[in-house]
Amino acid sequence: MRYNWQQKDWPNFQYQTTDVENKLFDFAQRTGRISGVLEGLSETEQTEAIINLMVSEAIKTSEIEGEYLSRNDVMSSIRRNLGLNPELPLTKDKRAEGVAELMLAVRNNFKKPLTSQMLFDWHTMLMKGNNQIQIGQWRTHEEPMQIVSGGMGREMVHFEAPPSKRVSTEMSGFIKWFNASQGEIKKPILRAAIAHLYFETIHPFEDGNGRIGRAVAEKALSQRIGRPVLFSLSKSIEENKKAYYDALQRAQRSNEITDWINYFVQTVLDAQIDAEQEIEFTLKKTRFFDQHKDELNERQQKVVRRMLEEGHQGFEGGMNSRKYISLVRTSKATATRDLQDLVAKGIFRPIGGGRSTRYEINI
Repeated sequence: MRYNWQQKDWPNFQYQTTDVENKLFDFAQRTGRISGVLEGLSETEQTEAIINLMVSEAIKTSEIEGEYLSRNDVMSSIRRNLGLNPELPLTKDKRAEGVAELMLAVRNNFKKPLTSQMLFDWHTMLMKGNNQIQIGQWRTHEEPMQIVSGGMGREMVHFEAPPSKRVSTEMSGFIKWFNASQGEIKKPILRAAIAHLYFETIHPFEDGNGRIGRAVAEKALSQRIGRPVLFSLSKSIEENKKAYYDALQRAQRSNEITDWINYFVQTVLDAQIDAEQEIEFTLKKTRFFDQHKDELNERQQKVVRRMLEEGHQGFEGGMNSRKYISLVRTSKATATRDLQDLVAKGIFRPIGGGRSTRYEINI
């Protein structure tokens, strides 16, 4: 098997955009529409919508790699680092702290040229608390960097990256291309698609390449549209991880990458659609609390807020008495009474019946 980086035309990527021209136009339209919807919100609502999108990106970029972080930990870290809640304590999960710092660094410095030091800093943030690998530097190990699946004795190699001795040279070329391409590739999704594939192929770090590669793609998109992106690329990818890895694997076998471009464009559009729904949900949520804030006791407020934190896709599995008891540390009788009261007020709607009854917010 010869990979893309082993071929004579590396890294001269070739592609056609015939099949995605309309989608590229849709991207430009949605970019303007999302900005317009966001500007229609109050400053507080705008901040909440942006934070929710950042939290989704942080959580989902980790889930793609098999790491599952607490939403509360990530939310607290982002809000504290933004200066909105400086009194919040550091979370015990250093991974949540690190990925939150990364999200903010990518957004705050999107205009700056990419440098090796910037990538080292991102890696240091992301790998907070990890003492098992080299942090903040290119990989140096002599054994091959391989993407492998399957148990011991049944391993399948999906991709092998350039050897470590080539990484420094390859990354110099990548960084030079990234900064030059800002003025050369006019359509932001195309530049982001190539940047992500190019970075993932080199796989310059011992760990964290996928998460940093997605941050690189976000930077490419943000630079071209002139502001931080208002959607979660990782959330869109995580919804069908297999399609992502399949598309990436195919693209790493040839420098003709039309199929990869087609995949990436659709993924970004899906992320935009989800972001529009998330921003509209933020407005609905604010109106919901304005309408019902005086009708809820302290326990009910806590449960409703927790459910609404999950965004427009809803609280997984709905609410039931068992979850209610766990969230507010109350008795079964009180939980039942609170839930019935929420239904009577039209705030909750019941689904199912008997012991399997669960509740959704009527927003």
